[in-house]
Amino acid sequence: MSMRIDIWSDVACPWCYVGKRNLETALAELDLDEVEIRWRAFELDPSAPTSTTKSMSEILSAKYQVPLEQAVEMNRQMTAMAASVGLDYDLDAVQLGNSFDAHRLAKMAEEAGMGGQAAEALFAAYFTEGRRLSDRSVLVDIGTSLGLDPDEVTSMLESDRYVEDVRADEAMAQEAGFSGVPTYVIDGRFAVPGAQPPETLVRLLGKVAAGVTDPSQL
Repeated sequence: MSMRIDIWSDVACPWCYVGKRNLETALAELDLDEVEIRWRAFELDPSAPTSTTKSMSEILSAKYQVPLEQAVEMNRQMTAMAASVGLDYDLDAVQLGNSFDAHRLAKMAEEAGMGGQAAEALFAAYFTEGRRLSDRSVLVDIGTSLGLDPDEVTSMLESDRYVEDVRADEAMAQEAGFSGVPTYVIDGRFAVPGAQPPETLVRLLGKVAAGVTDPSQL
């Protein structure tokens, strides 16, 4: 049985990387003939500047209007959650910035058949390696590591290629009413919000694979 999963995510979303691992764990448990995964762009903060001197804790404190100490604890809990699925987060080293160009690189990589590899590389660069994904030289380096031609990546970033593709994904998310990420859409019919645990994804995907068509039966 084949299945298609569209994943709306942002490379700057810590839950999206956790969700990627959870989905991989779930798919490993299911006996599916073919699974097509498409990564869809979603910017948590489209107005984010290219760079900022503020830390992630400071940004969280301002966003949720909580004391800095509470924001630091939120990051500690997120780091522990990531570790539970094998991810090594260094949120203190995260370099915040606009993610739009990173989404364009992801589109370029997906067109070359490397959508999953690009998602992994971008998440790791941001959350583990402390690299600024709004820095085009960083994106060229990541693209090159994936096997893309560095000159072609540079040319793409200096043009408006894939701008419409990213905007189209975001428009689809807005039209569907997606307010957060990750959001998974299975076979174009069932939307699953959040970084669901593997056992939940196994149950949901298993039911779809078994032929369930009524969302209320998932």
